[in-house]
Amino acid sequence: MIKITADSTCDLSPELLKRWNITLTPLHILAGNQTFRDGVDITPPDIFRYVEQEGKMCRTAAVNIAEYKALFEEMSEKYDAVIHICISSFFSSCYQNACLAAAEFPNVHVIDSLNLSTGSGHLVCDAAEMAEAGMEPQEICTRLKEIVPKIDASFVIDRLDYLHKGGRCSGLAAQGAKLLQIKPCIEVTAGKMQVRKKYRGTFIHCLEQYVKDRLTKGEAIDDRRVFITHPLCSGEAVAAVRAALARYSSFREIIETHAGCTVSCHCGPDTLGILYQRK
Repeated sequence: MIKITADSTCDLSPELLKRWNITLTPLHILAGNQTFRDGVDITPPDIFRYVEQEGKMCRTAAVNIAEYKALFEEMSEKYDAVIHICISSFFSSCYQNACLAAAEFPNVHVIDSLNLSTGSGHLVCDAAEMAEAGMEPQEICTRLKEIVPKIDASFVIDRLDYLHKGGRCSGLAAQGAKLLQIKPCIEVTAGKMQVRKKYRGTFIHCLEQYVKDRLTKGEAIDDRRVFITHPLCSGEAVAAVRAALARYSSFREIIETHAGCTVSCHCGPDTLGILYQRK
């Protein structure tokens, strides 16, 4: 049997984790002088309370080598092989730490997703499906590396104050975006994040235009699944995105998941993305 594990940043729902028996390694969340484990003893609503009510700065820290080693030691004894999928090596030292820990276990394989959130979540689901189908570990790893550049991951951010608090944009830019109702679209390309387009208007209007733009680019899209991923968006916003997906696509499975603490720390509550694969 093959065991699939992943960093907590894959943002898969509890139902999907249970369905595929996936074990997560939680990243660390630093809030003031306290340290928590992503999804274990801190959740996005806690992040928003710390930031907006208590004025604490929240940051993320990688899973360390010892933590990975403990996981791999346990799982490598129980399973024929372990395949672990990491957040992009450009965002965190998780991948480097996991590789160092895995070097001691010949049946442990580490994959750099070059992505985050359900961008890497797609790889986790694909790996689980391939393992269930009886593919060999090396064959799964080869196939996952082929899928990595085909994942389309992006988010629209309603407010830039979280990016400003994290030092990722200036106070002037954040204030200007608020006054002009500018909502940037952040896209993951080759493992790195960049602003691809700036929308203007209400958050829901921007989301509707964003979905149209993503799905009418003329690319061949894998229609197996799409994730709608967000930390704490309104039901109205999610419903608008679902309606837009119905207008511009024919995905066989539309899965809503909640972004974990990593996305929440950097982007804030009103952040939403559609994440899918290209053919």
